[in-house]
Amino acid sequence: MTSRRRSTLLALAGVLAGALFAPLAQAQDKFIVLASTTSTEQSGLFKHLLPLFTQASGIEVRVVAVGTGQALDMGRRGDADALFVHDQPAEEKFVAEGFGLPRRAVMYNDFVLIGPKADPAGVRGNDIAAALKRLGAAGSGFVSRGDKSGTHSAELRQWKLAGIDLAAAKPAGYKECGCGMGQALNIAASTNAYVLSDRGTWLNFKNRGDLGIVVEGDKQLFNQYGVIVVNPAKHPHVKKELAQAFSDWVVSRDGQAAIASYKIGGEQLFFPNANL
Repeated sequence: MTSRRRSTLLALAGVLAGALFAPLAQAQDKFIVLASTTSTEQSGLFKHLLPLFTQASGIEVRVVAVGTGQALDMGRRGDADALFVHDQPAEEKFVAEGFGLPRRAVMYNDFVLIGPKADPAGVRGNDIAAALKRLGAAGSGFVSRGDKSGTHSAELRQWKLAGIDLAAAKPAGYKECGCGMGQALNIAASTNAYVLSDRGTWLNFKNRGDLGIVVEGDKQLFNQYGVIVVNPAKHPHVKKELAQAFSDWVVSRDGQAAIASYKIGGEQLFFPNANL
């Protein structure tokens, strides 16, 4: 075989290999990184929801489950394509600063105060501010996530409404774990302490020990979730079209129906409200 013919065959083989592997490489690139609050992961929602989106779109979603504050920081750095979080004031600030495209409401659930079933601090009821006042006065054990998550931000707002300034002086039993919701619940279960949790993670939590819901139903405990596509004007490498496809799907009729259908023990964990 002449050197010229060998070169021609090698060139042709390269072209054919490129044609064969290009679709594979393209398929492997068809994914987004979603920075999300831990509650959507630890409640089991994403195990239910994301395969349905992938089946409908062919887009894989790789979740990084962190507190909402950390998720927003990932968006600011361009380390995620989209965010699924639950701290509306912080989300609106993120968008106003130009880091995200317009925020869209997706769903809601609520926070609940978890504590020993015997309720030694006597806080049981539906008034979270009154409950925290009693907890603070009694010095009962309370586990705070302390991680700048959406749940932590909500907890800080509730203490403020209760008239307790944590920056000035924390109640005697107040401990920060700097951890996710599941770990905070584990610590509360092992120490028989109180803790604020989103309802979804609590319903999916198995290691409850002697804990139960002691405060629920206060309108202050409403917990709204939103989705934000990271702004490609800040980070050109963001997969805007794929991330937008995810955002569009979770607020669509199919996505909202999928969220509503997720239940544990017959109890619905999240309530879609994208169109409200």
